[in-house]
Amino acid sequence: MKGKHLYIDSDSRLLIEIRKRVNDGLQVNLSSTKTKHWLKFIFYVGLSIVLYLLLYAHSSPLVFILNYITLGLTLLLFAFNFAHDFSHNAVFENKGWNNFSFIAIYTLVGAHAEAWRERHVNSHHFAPNVKEYDTDLQITNLIRVSPDMIFKWYHKYQFIYAPFAYSTYSLYWIFIKDPIVLLKSIRNSKVNLPYVLSFLVQKSFYILYILVLPLLFAQQSIGTILLGFLIMHLIQSVFLLFTFFMTHHVLETTYPETDKNGVIQISWLMNQISSSNDMHPFSEIANFLLGGFNNHIAHHLFPHLSHIHYPRLNKILYRILKNHGITPNQTTYFGGVISHLKLLKKLSKKTAHNNGYSAYPSGYAP
Repeated sequence: MKGKHLYIDSDSRLLIEIRKRVNDGLQVNLSSTKTKHWLKFIFYVGLSIVLYLLLYAHSSPLVFILNYITLGLTLLLFAFNFAHDFSHNAVFENKGWNNFSFIAIYTLVGAHAEAWRERHVNSHHFAPNVKEYDTDLQITNLIRVSPDMIFKWYHKYQFIYAPFAYSTYSLYWIFIKDPIVLLKSIRNSKVNLPYVLSFLVQKSFYILYILVLPLLFAQQSIGTILLGFLIMHLIQSVFLLFTFFMTHHVLETTYPETDKNGVIQISWLMNQISSSNDMHPFSEIANFLLGGFNNHIAHHLFPHLSHIHYPRLNKILYRILKNHGITPNQTTYFGGVISHLKLLKKLSKKTAHNNGYSAYPSGYAP
């Protein structure tokens, strides 16, 4: 798959310049970075433990359900802030520790860690928003997020039903998508016994701690617990998918095409920049909450760096891009929600295809 992007000399020289100036200007303090990681880790672990234990202390059904929802969102933010960096070996020097920590955190949200990492690192990061390369475009046929996707009659209404469809995604991912992916891998002899055992352990632990133990020991009826579990997932899913989709699927992002030989008609650098969207890229608060998901251009260019550095990195990166006539895609968080829904409305028309979707940002010519 490597080497399938179009080679453009000016973009290659620009990438070298970006890497050099970021490496020279960022000045990473390893001691300070470790301290920030540990403080943040303690914050999210501590909050998650407190919220989980409170599930067993509430007698009020309403407070119990609100606690369940808050726990679900906290665990999701925990994954945003650490699992993503762990998957790119951006926290510990030891890859084994990164791998163990990544799997542990993904287990807490119920997703199969190894399957996600394979799709994310080897497919999505290589060629975001490119058909046949980026597996994130294959999440579901229910939502048409790319102009290359086949148009179905129900897509006419997708900007209306999308938020409701999004609310089901985490349950679908955990209990349907992951098992389907595993079974396909087993049939194709692509996995070994330890991989299968890891899948079973991860799923069993999730179901045990998040549902079975509350059913056994919480001071609530079975109906209240099941309702809390369901509502937690509905809200968690909406937040997850809107945040995920806004990183690559808003009005301003692009969808590069390939030629008949499979060569992507854009350089690797501009593929990463033009198909990604930032939200509050210089905000330490947004970076703390979203774990670098809001700084997606920086993440795609420097996945080996912890998200803790992204706001400072962006001050260097944006200056370089501006000097070369490149304006990065950027929205606010809620502006990104609106822009994503507008994109869905644009793609709800059968005539909306790749014509008119430039692979390069306006004002830039390679």
